[in-house]
Amino acid sequence: MDEAALLSERPTADLARLRGRGLLFGAIGLAASAVGFFTLDRSLFLQSYLIAFIFWMGITMGSLALLMVQYLSGGAWGLFARRVFEASTRNVLVMLVLFIPIAMNLPVLYPWARPEAINDKMIQEKVAYLNQTFFFVRAALYFAILFGLSFFLNRWSKEQDDTALRAPGPKDGRMRALSGPGVVLYMLTVTFMSVDWIMSLDPHFASTIFGILTLGGQGLSTFAFTILVLSALSQFKPMSVIAKPDLFHDLGKLMLAFVMLWAYFNVSQLIIIYQGNLPEEIPWYLHRLHGYWLPIAVVVLLGHFVLPFLLLLSRDIKRHSKLLARLAIFVLAMRVVDLVWVIGPIFRQEGTTIHWLDFAMVLGMGGIWLTMFFVNLGGRALVPAHDPYFKEAMANVGH
Repeated sequence: MDEAALLSERPTADLARLRGRGLLFGAIGLAASAVGFFTLDRSLFLQSYLIAFIFWMGITMGSLALLMVQYLSGGAWGLFARRVFEASTRNVLVMLVLFIPIAMNLPVLYPWARPEAINDKMIQEKVAYLNQTFFFVRAALYFAILFGLSFFLNRWSKEQDDTALRAPGPKDGRMRALSGPGVVLYMLTVTFMSVDWIMSLDPHFASTIFGILTLGGQGLSTFAFTILVLSALSQFKPMSVIAKPDLFHDLGKLMLAFVMLWAYFNVSQLIIIYQGNLPEEIPWYLHRLHGYWLPIAVVVLLGHFVLPFLLLLSRDIKRHSKLLARLAIFVLAMRVVDLVWVIGPIFRQEGTTIHWLDFAMVLGMGGIWLTMFFVNLGGRALVPAHDPYFKEAMANVGH
């Protein structure tokens, strides 16, 4: 079998096994979530649902951002991971459907959407922005932007796959031309989306760096998820042909960079709010750094930054795909804990912090998300061998 035919192989059976594992974990999560739906308070169920939604939305959006960054910057790491990024971005419509329960229960989650908000002076000062009609208009715009960028990047990539291998031409620049303004649109979208869907849960709180903080979390989640998938894919052809330690080393370094960025953004927000010392901002941290939430804050500090940072300094771990994948699983778990730490104190009664339903909802929603992800992944060759820069990029790996 020649190299071109080998790289075009689609390991259908292996992908089906991976999809089956995702379905199994998803089924367990959905069953546990169903128990929570029928036995627990609706508010707690929706809180956990929102945490799961933000988690999987972060990977969907982060994949789109990294796909565009790769088109702009080049590099073998992005070609190696491109199919994972593309399959994730095609789940935008899945996230749109999963957004419906949130849209139908705004007053349960968001204080500004409740009738009694009319008596809150601070909410009334923001009513031109924090109202249900404008909220839905913005949400529709966010999904339209994400779907549009994903649609064209995936469509042009498929056209490239369906074309015989050739020298770079004018059409190969389309993805790069779209990715430039696309990255700007992504940054605006993630900024306003984080304000709407997370920060406005506490309409008295405001942070000018909240969007950047969300962006850092999305990038870290995406790299961890991508490393996990690529580690599994590298066990069989055609990925095993190109999956070299240097490529995982590059991905590990990028994940380390986002671990540090996430910590830097968090410290920056804390310093800004501490120096400002404003009564509408300080309580946000007081609730999270005292009482029952203090141990969770320590877990986030140690598990989300200190431990991954120290382990990712090791060159051997970054070059060992299985060890790196195990660390990626841990990072993803800590991303859930971090989201609970950010969102949970707004709703939960004294003495209640992380709830088993949080992880059950992440698994249950993940079963739906991962099923569609592996369907998307199986629809294309796993290796973008028809990209005109593919051979050159792969030839330079390790040099």
